[in-house]
Amino acid sequence: MTRYIKISVLFLTLSACGQNVTEMKTPENANEKFAEFIAKKKFLTENYYPGIADEKMQPILTKKINSVAFDLKSIAESENPTDKKYQEKIKIGLSRFADVYMEMDTEDRERVCTYFEQLMDIIELESSNRQLNKFMYGFDPN
Repeated sequence: MTRYIKISVLFLTLSACGQNVTEMKTPENANEKFAEFIAKKKFLTENYYPGIADEKMQPILTKKINSVAFDLKSIAESENPTDKKYQEKIKIGLSRFADVYMEMDTEDRERVCTYFEQLMDIIELESSNRQLNKFMYGFDPN
């Protein structure tokens, strides 16, 4: 009987380990959407966003967010896009803003998060695993 329990525990453990690497299917129109995202002007006044607080930051922040788009696009075009690979690129992408984080006001940080969400929508990634919350608030509020 204990042999069956051990085998069951082993099976469940191996199953749980495999769930961290969820293979994802890239949407057919992802390349077009990435191209549109990269081409559009960013940090402009729209909806409730008042536009970038410091104009000299616009090209810097645009370059950083476009780098994230290129990173995610390269995974989407790869043979084996996985949730884990996307999450790692999100982490790297958010870390690119560390050197200018204190120069950004709240609305600009929110806009960065909105751009990350738009990129996640392109690849149909449902969650950043709370990385956007940590970026926005400096900690995970959950």
